[in-house]
Amino acid sequence: MIDRVKQLFWEPYRGLPVQVYAIFFARLINAVGLFVHPLLTLIFTRKIGLSEAEAGIYVSISGIIIAVSSLIGGKFSDRFGRKIIICISDGLAALAIASCSLIPVSMWTVYLIMIANFFVGFSDPSHNALIADVTEPKDRERAYSLTYLGFNVGFVIGPALGSLLFENHLRWLFLGDGLTLLIAVGLIVLFVKEVHHEAPTEAAVEGSIFKVLKGAPVLLVFSMILMFYNIVYSQWGFLLPITAADRFANGVWLYGILASSNGLVVILMTPIITAKLSKVSNTGRIFIGGILYTIGFSSFAYSIGIAGMAAGVVILTLGEIMVTISYMPFIIARTPSSHRGRMSAVLPIIIGAGYTIGPLASGTLTERFGVETAWQIIGGIMLFSTLCMFLFARFDRRQMMSS
Repeated sequence: MIDRVKQLFWEPYRGLPVQVYAIFFARLINAVGLFVHPLLTLIFTRKIGLSEAEAGIYVSISGIIIAVSSLIGGKFSDRFGRKIIICISDGLAALAIASCSLIPVSMWTVYLIMIANFFVGFSDPSHNALIADVTEPKDRERAYSLTYLGFNVGFVIGPALGSLLFENHLRWLFLGDGLTLLIAVGLIVLFVKEVHHEAPTEAAVEGSIFKVLKGAPVLLVFSMILMFYNIVYSQWGFLLPITAADRFANGVWLYGILASSNGLVVILMTPIITAKLSKVSNTGRIFIGGILYTIGFSSFAYSIGIAGMAAGVVILTLGEIMVTISYMPFIIARTPSSHRGRMSAVLPIIIGAGYTIGPLASGTLTERFGVETAWQIIGGIMLFSTLCMFLFARFDRRQMMSS
């Protein structure tokens, strides 16, 4: 039994660079204290008093701030290095979010959260590029899978603990989020050394990021499809907590449990999916993930009870695993090493636009048509996006076979 567990959960990650394991623990600790983001909608509506539409606007503005800061941070990452950007930016983000514990809950809380998101966005390209830098191309998929797993090990604890702090101990929620982010930064400082691995197809080049993208238009198409995936996935943090709170008296607690179950499924299934689907192409796995997204998110259009909502979360989480472990290896394999930071900023701006559009659109849809109709529209968007990824996967496979 022990050997079987070891084979399932350790073997897929054996032999990775020690720096990847350090990043794994940093992601884990950060996620344990990730209290604010999963409850952002409820903080805005229930603690500050914004309407659902107003909350959607502020969440979308926050997404725009992250996108702009990420673009700037990607340029700085390629010029000055990953570690220094991570240390300064995440350190300032930690201070901003912890400062929310020192003031009464008000619109100033919203502004401090947005400042924190600016610095989080600034460092995000460095985090993605750092994993690519410290790994050989053959190990990248496993490395991204492990760091994603580390985040979700912590995410099992974070949202559940955050939901307990939400009602009566909101200040500790902000303080804990900031302190754990600082600890995660400390691990990067102490144990991660910057190196640069690259395959022949990833050789450094001169020129702007726009020149690189002009030579690889497939990345733009890929990112546009994933943007629609994220319009749907953004409802996990926006429309789903509203749905849980509307349908159940203990909706806040239920959402925290659903979020933790999401992390638990990731922990149990990420190593298995990584190992069992290693021969499936990145685009093929993302297509399968889209099918699971369609089933999972569409189910929330109906009053399916707590068990039904939990089943929907399990299904969409399996899709989340397939999408998350696949999209960055696809991008990095087609990116010159000299532009990893900028590419890790520019394409996620396109991909992440879904997180900006999603809450704004669903907030308006919910107020105008109701929760059930909003979910039905979301399900239709996901079905369309999955079909697009199917066609793209076929095209990419033909391109690879002919090259």
